[in-house]
Amino acid sequence: MTVKLAIVYYSTYGTNHQMAEIAAEAARAAGAEVRVLRAAETAPKEVVEGQDAWKAQAEKSADVPVATPEDMEWANAYLFSAPTRFGTIASQMRAFIDTLGGQWFAGKLADKAVSAMTSAQNPHGGQETTLLGLYTSFMHWGAVIVAPGYTDQAIFESGGNPYGYSHTAGAEFDGKARAAIAHQARRLVTFAGAVAGAGEAQAKAA
Repeated sequence: MTVKLAIVYYSTYGTNHQMAEIAAEAARAAGAEVRVLRAAETAPKEVVEGQDAWKAQAEKSADVPVATPEDMEWANAYLFSAPTRFGTIASQMRAFIDTLGGQWFAGKLADKAVSAMTSAQNPHGGQETTLLGLYTSFMHWGAVIVAPGYTDQAIFESGGNPYGYSHTAGAEFDGKARAAIAHQARRLVTFAGAVAGAGEAQAKAA
């Protein structure tokens, strides 16, 4: 069963974009077909262009396709990555998720493996609540959550977050960070293949 992974990210200054690219590399190496997609910017253009770093990231990612509900139907696995804002996911990602009511209602988000990553300005800036909040939405979909847990030494060495990788914005992506992201991506691909295969077998049996 080929894993078709949609990596959906939102990134103001580039952190989550980098995380998405690291995960995509690992997922492709694990045999997945990957689409790296960005949640559309919802902040006013003048606000984005009023901050040099924000404007630079917008220009850098202009060629990255914007995520659509059709991408979510195409994929049989999802990896979300976006910064935390006051202990919850950035509004741009929330806005994208809120467009998926039709897919949810039709059951097109169910029985697909999903995982998530995040970032914040400091190590205790709401990462865990952000990830748990995202997982609540995924449970409403009927998706199968694949958290990294404590399943690899890389999790301990990168900060020990069993819910999903979290990065301190502005910090370097060293070998430990890259290893933790790659492990989470590979684990997701492994379980996504099993979940998709089981679903196909069940459909044939019916």
